[in-house]
Amino acid sequence: MDIKSVGVIGAGQMGNGIAHVFAVAGFDVMMTDISQDALDQAMALIRRNLERQVSREKISREDMEAAMARITTTLKLPELGQTDLVIEAATERETVKSAIFEDLQPHLKPETILTSNTSSISITRLASRTDRPERFMGFHFMNPVPVMQLVELIRGIATDEATYKTLLGVVEKLGKTAASAEDFPAFIVNRILMPMINEAVYTLYEGVGSVRSIDESMKLGANHPMGPLELADFIGLDTCLAIMNVLHDGLADTKYRPCPLLTKYVEAGWLGRKTQRGFYDYRGEVPVPTR
Repeated sequence: MDIKSVGVIGAGQMGNGIAHVFAVAGFDVMMTDISQDALDQAMALIRRNLERQVSREKISREDMEAAMARITTTLKLPELGQTDLVIEAATERETVKSAIFEDLQPHLKPETILTSNTSSISITRLASRTDRPERFMGFHFMNPVPVMQLVELIRGIATDEATYKTLLGVVEKLGKTAASAEDFPAFIVNRILMPMINEAVYTLYEGVGSVRSIDESMKLGANHPMGPLELADFIGLDTCLAIMNVLHDGLADTKYRPCPLLTKYVEAGWLGRKTQRGFYDYRGEVPVPTR
């Protein structure tokens, strides 16, 4: 299938990043959210990020304006039904994702491919709740989408070869690199990354090191560009906890048990950068550790 139009569900940090890269690559993009404010903020952020690419001579100003012109927004989910490819990038909760696909399904073209940007939830299970499991895949972008090169492609048990090859071609058009993952909890990247972050939280919880010492140790001792607790704040502590719960429930292994301190931060509403407090407090000019 020749993909020309793309529907993006969710205007958060993943959704607006996905809309950005597709528009730059020449696809027509329709982005939806439940809030007009969210859509307006997403469009403003896309423009700022495109401006940054222009200033760094990654794209021309003409390319930037053409990309912005390719993106439309709507509060009406059914309007995405006429696109060739739908990418769901809503919150990392299976009930929410399933409800979105159920609401969208009656409005889809027969040939439309459905995908989820989920970072951990079973693709087979999500696909089984639609009328097209053979044209359903996991399409997992990394954050921040305009910068990160990798896209995980996850086939459900019913996904056909034509759908896989179509999405492989889309990734190539985006100028990114695809990695194929089997449909197991958290796939490849988060199966490895999230337990590391969770272990860093345990290291803090048990008093082995402070927030700053843990992050500095991994940056200087393991050459990581960002410490694990800083990275957790960037991802969102609620997302980290959700993925750890999927791993713990899906693999039934105690090594994936979420750290109680991670749960406590989420219960407090300290979710990281998006709420201005997590393992660091971002309300001042310089981030300050909260423990």
